[in-house]
Amino acid sequence: MTTSQGLKLVDLDEAGVDNAFRADVLAGLSQEPKAVPARWFYDDAGSKLFEKITQLPEYYPTRAETEILRDRGAEFAKLIRPGSTVVEFGSGSSVKTPLLLSAIEPSAYVPLDISGDFLRASAADLAEKFPGLPVYPVEADFMRQVELPDAVADLPKLGFFPGSTIGNMVARTAVDLLRSMRETLGVGAQLLIGMDQIKDEDVLVSAYDDAAGVTAAFNLNLVTRINRELGGTIPLEALKHEARWNDDFARVEMHLVATHDITFEVDGKSFAMAEGESIHTENSHKFNRRTSNMLLLAGGWEPTKRWLDDQGRFSLLLAEARAPRSAP
Repeated sequence: MTTSQGLKLVDLDEAGVDNAFRADVLAGLSQEPKAVPARWFYDDAGSKLFEKITQLPEYYPTRAETEILRDRGAEFAKLIRPGSTVVEFGSGSSVKTPLLLSAIEPSAYVPLDISGDFLRASAADLAEKFPGLPVYPVEADFMRQVELPDAVADLPKLGFFPGSTIGNMVARTAVDLLRSMRETLGVGAQLLIGMDQIKDEDVLVSAYDDAAGVTAAFNLNLVTRINRELGGTIPLEALKHEARWNDDFARVEMHLVATHDITFEVDGKSFAMAEGESIHTENSHKFNRRTSNMLLLAGGWEPTKRWLDDQGRFSLLLAEARAPRSAP
């Protein structure tokens, strides 16, 4: 097993709280309507809850994407440059990663994630499965450009961004992320990215509001984290999970809705919510071929190949960061 303890690129205060987390929560609770970015779901408890979500019968994206990764390995091997360093953005438990690593000839694996303990445990598990493959975990906010380990600086790069996480972002933020990925990986790099497809509303909503209530617990865990890390007094029992399909924006939205009027504090600041008011915690945008390609192009990536699962529910796209052109 070849691994490192990893780099830590998160800006923490003296109490160990992520300064970006504090800033996003306070700004989001101060605006109307209230909203907190979905990336803050993923503390250790949130990451574990999300892994449970991926195994639920209602949550098809993981099964569909896994099918593509399992069945299209030979095509990946032909199209992805041999010896590439696989840089996974928001690696989580890296469950899908072995399917990709087994299909190609990677020189190293660099998982990036904001949840440090979870990241390092997952990286160690993966390193055991691939003895001899250098693994360099980096604890970082991948929404910004990340400085990769020196050991992989001169190697070809393949960014890996599965799970349709790009769909959690509004278009402006998604484009910014794709551009920062391009800066992290460099011109000539490749990107393998998952994007969920538009489909029947009932199928979409049930994937984010499962019968067992795991997604509700995942959503509410964000409040638990705010209360724990930012000295919050948000009454958890006064909020309920709600998933909605917004057809105008082609997305499923997750909200925490107040069941009655409440007041609370976070980081010493006072807030209030009226009955029926919500904190908007997640978007999950859905795509078709045209919108997928347009998003990638806006972020500086040229699509080169697209795969769908057998039921056409989910897509994986391969793109390349080519040198910018001033004309067609």
